[in-house]
Amino acid sequence: MTDSLQPTPIHDALPRRFADFDTMGEALDYAAQGKRGFNFHDPRGKLIRAYPYSELRKDAVAAAKRLIAFGITPGDRVALIADTEPDFCALFFGAVYAGALPVPLPLPTSFGGKDGYIDQLAVQLRSSEPSLLLYPAEIAEISKAAADACSVPGIDWESFAEREAPDAEFPKASPDDVAYLQYSSGSTRFPHGVIISHKALLHNLGSHANGMLIGDEDRCISWLPFYHDMGLVGCMLSMVANQVSTDYLKTADFARRPLAWLDLISRNPGTSCSYSPTFGYDICARRIGSQSHVADRFDLSRWRLAGNGADMIRPDVMQHFTDAFAEAGFDPKCFVPSYGLAEATLAVTLMPAGEGIVVDLVEESALSGVPVADNDEPKRYRAIVNCGKPVRDTTIEIREEDGSVLGDKQIGQVWVQGPAVMDGYFRDQEATDACMKDGWLDTGDMGYLSDGYLYVVGRAKDMIIINGKNHWPQDIEWAVEQLPGFKSGDIAAFAITEPGGEETPAVLVQCRTSDLNERARLHGLIRDKVRAITGMNCVIELVPPRTLPRTSSGKLSRAKARNLYLSGEIQPYDIAA
Repeated sequence: MTDSLQPTPIHDALPRRFADFDTMGEALDYAAQGKRGFNFHDPRGKLIRAYPYSELRKDAVAAAKRLIAFGITPGDRVALIADTEPDFCALFFGAVYAGALPVPLPLPTSFGGKDGYIDQLAVQLRSSEPSLLLYPAEIAEISKAAADACSVPGIDWESFAEREAPDAEFPKASPDDVAYLQYSSGSTRFPHGVIISHKALLHNLGSHANGMLIGDEDRCISWLPFYHDMGLVGCMLSMVANQVSTDYLKTADFARRPLAWLDLISRNPGTSCSYSPTFGYDICARRIGSQSHVADRFDLSRWRLAGNGADMIRPDVMQHFTDAFAEAGFDPKCFVPSYGLAEATLAVTLMPAGEGIVVDLVEESALSGVPVADNDEPKRYRAIVNCGKPVRDTTIEIREEDGSVLGDKQIGQVWVQGPAVMDGYFRDQEATDACMKDGWLDTGDMGYLSDGYLYVVGRAKDMIIINGKNHWPQDIEWAVEQLPGFKSGDIAAFAITEPGGEETPAVLVQCRTSDLNERARLHGLIRDKVRAITGMNCVIELVPPRTLPRTSSGKLSRAKARNLYLSGEIQPYDIAA
């Protein structure tokens, strides 16, 4: 590639349509009439491939012909390892044109190694029962091993592209047809393939554009993986359906060089719209540190919409990021906290543009469920971030366990109803019935409404209940992070049953020092900090770095950490040694 390579433009004579199509194939047909498209960059942010939607459609049509020639029929599943490459995009839309259901699956992560990845893929392959698995050549060995274990034909992208593409008649899709299957980032042991129709998908994609006020100057920048709903739906499919040019970094490249994300925002034309979980902002703020060249390197004044979602939003991290990049023109009012999940296609709530981070201080007794005696002892509060208002045609209710609806500022289960809610879980009616009732979806999250805005408190299944009192694991984890030497992702808190039968919180903390005396000192500091939060003695374990597992989207997996700890696969340091 030469330096003369130009990215796809932000401006286009093609009139913009905001996802008002019957199917995703129609959306690409329309976008392909214009000049906008995808742009893929190397680890340093250099453009290596401009991929106009016209070229994407041409490649997708050829891929669809190859899939039909292979024997793929409407309704078949086509599993795709979702690397951030033009090939994945073409194969995804090729499956759509062929009437098949694309099933994006994750790339290998650093945790679990080769065998762990093969097992993870095999579980999701058995669940989705695809007719074909397609994967990048560089991970052919492990992908083929998973495919062979499930008796699924496996072909690498390059070899598949060399196959004949004879003319074929494409099936006519309808809005009620299934567009794709989405496996959530944590669905590895008991996978649930979320069924999303074209109608649900395009309604949600239109809601993105409506809520974010997408305009003619906007351009998307993303490092989010295509196997996660925020990367696939929010930063890939939405860009096609709303005809927005987009710049991509691979997720692994972002992890190694996170500031390349901000370089892209600074360098590319137009106003930038870019999303990240909290940890992405945290990594950038930590990496820049106290460097004095921030304003010389970055121009973040063009960043119009800085979305935040996918995990709990931390106001302290957002403040740290703001402080670190204020000199580069970053405006905290461009933060857009949001809430969503794959079972609702993606977006459930968005903060209205320009309102930024809004925090509500909630007293501990409201979170714990146990009233605090009225005495002179100081009260503790947690800052809960406002996640915005429901996207169009979406309704939220906060309910008690018995289903009764709660009023404003009362914490309960978050239920959602709207046109973008999933049809159900693939071939799992029992799991569908467990979370859906009369068109309403139980999100599994706890939160409350205030003046029409949603505040999310935490995952119901993560709550630690000891002696009738609720303890939210993130409160414990965030408290330990305040100690010197620890950072986000170093701590996992969950409940265990001790030998005497009593439930107690356990806290695993990644420790980087090899000095035994220092470990003992840190253990004592952590013990005292956790006791101050919970009011009880807890099991504190120091574990080696890179021990705590993460989901494919990068979030800490407390459930997996608990299972690995109880099975003995996570071995803590012996503090008494």
